Amino acid sequence: MLVRERMSHPVITVAPETPAHDALAMFRKENIRRAPVVKGGKMLGIVSDSDLLNASPSPATTLSIWEINSLLSKVTVGHVMTKKVKTIDLDTPIEEAARIMADAKIGGMPVTRNGKIVGMISATDLFNVLLEMMGAREKGVRATILIEDKVGEIAKVSKSIAEAGGNIIAVGMYAGPEVGKWGVTFKVLGIKKDAVKAAMEKAGKKLVDIR
Repeated sequence: MLVRERMSHPVITVAPETPAHDALAMFRKENIRRAPVVKGGKMLGIVSDSDLLNASPSPATTLSIWEINSLLSKVTVGHVMTKKVKTIDLDTPIEEAARIMADAKIGGMPVTRNGKIVGMISATDLFNVLLEMMGAREKGVRATILIEDKVGEIAKVSKSIAEAGGNIIAVGMYAGPEVGKWGVTFKVLGIKKDAVKAAMEKAGKKLVDIR
């Protein structure tokens, strides 16, 4: 799965001279949390809803409404945007996008192709991918087992489930509690919990959780 398959497009952009309160109103209308800041076809930065909200005065301010409105009208997107923007190519694997965003602690990135913005990828897009990969929206038996770090271990599990009449629709792996072990969580349709338990016993796999 590549970024191009999960990004949001077309891209909603904002000009640097846009007043902060106008940009925030646009964010709420379009239901977005961040947008590239573009002028003359060139990306100058990126601005988030938190950047725009932080441009507003504290509720505890002693300024009058007139004074507040006067000050806010002078604050533009260009004043609060982030100028150093991380971008990602259209054909980058989705897990690489997740790694970059997690490492940089950011909630989204512009997607580019030949230097032009073609989309946005966000943490919400990645959450939706996780839901699909783990079969979270499907009703079935969810099981977690421990397997050895050896060739063919997943094949043994799949074969045992298939022989019991089950169909594995989602699989996720993570580092196990000790070296040489992997945790595997999978979702099965077509058979009940007891049948999954029996299949794992037949395959010689330790069940950590089943529900």
